[in-house]
Amino acid sequence: MFRLAHLSDPHLGPLPKPKLRDLASKRLTGYMNWRRGRSRAHDMALLDRIVADIHSFRPDHIACTGDLVNIGLHGEFPGAVTFMKKLGLPADVSFVPGNHDAYVRSNPADIVRYLSPWMTSDSGRYEGFPYVRLAGPIALIGLSSAIPTAPFMASGTLGPEQREKFAQILAFLATQPLARVVMIHHPPHRQGAQPGRGLTDAKRVEDMIGKHGAELVLHGHNHVFSVDFLDGPKGRVPVVGAPSASAIGGTITHRAGWNLFEFDMTEQGVRITGSARGLMKDGSIDEIKPLVLEETLRA
Repeated sequence: MFRLAHLSDPHLGPLPKPKLRDLASKRLTGYMNWRRGRSRAHDMALLDRIVADIHSFRPDHIACTGDLVNIGLHGEFPGAVTFMKKLGLPADVSFVPGNHDAYVRSNPADIVRYLSPWMTSDSGRYEGFPYVRLAGPIALIGLSSAIPTAPFMASGTLGPEQREKFAQILAFLATQPLARVVMIHHPPHRQGAQPGRGLTDAKRVEDMIGKHGAELVLHGHNHVFSVDFLDGPKGRVPVVGAPSASAIGGTITHRAGWNLFEFDMTEQGVRITGSARGLMKDGSIDEIKPLVLEETLRA
């Protein structure tokens, strides 16, 4: 049995004190939102408990689907590195960036500078997106939907070059005895997020999944546990979202949590089961519910 942990949107705090010139951009509205209440919605002690709960299950690999930082201050990224090291070695943890990681135009360079060790292919080199990592019975495919956007927008885009490479990877891996696990920050389907917050080329991604298939898609962004499905050539493909791993409030599906997946090799292929774990009403961290994935099988 192979165990994969999935967490997302830790929104690490506290923010370093920004300089006035740092706020002469979209960061100004983000900083105001942080001061007005967002900082109190994320608890770093709770995040430490979530990470400890993940490690208690001794996962074989950990997938983190973005939004380590908040408003893209350069001073936030060293803390993001510290957090990723706490999750595990780059060989054992895979990361894809979110819209907050790419908050302004200078941030894509920060993402590569600080976080590239967790975004490499099996060659050990950072080669951009998509990247592919093989781990046990699975092939992790990392996509980046993170692009700088205008104020009050939180959309994402893959773009034609990344989509073309993604389609080629899906097609090739379909010929291999592996479960293809796609990592992306934004929900990859058209109804996956509210207007202004979704993936702009979601229809094209849906079409690629419909043509080539995948066994599991992981995302964040919405700060809620969710399971949706996309049609694939051999059946429905589960699309699973994770909440913010540091969120204090909200309903049980919105509070801090993570997803645990188990991959079992059978005579028919790879069988995937999952469960959602998170903050309970009494303050404990426990299983919230099984994730209904329809016993996805690969021959």
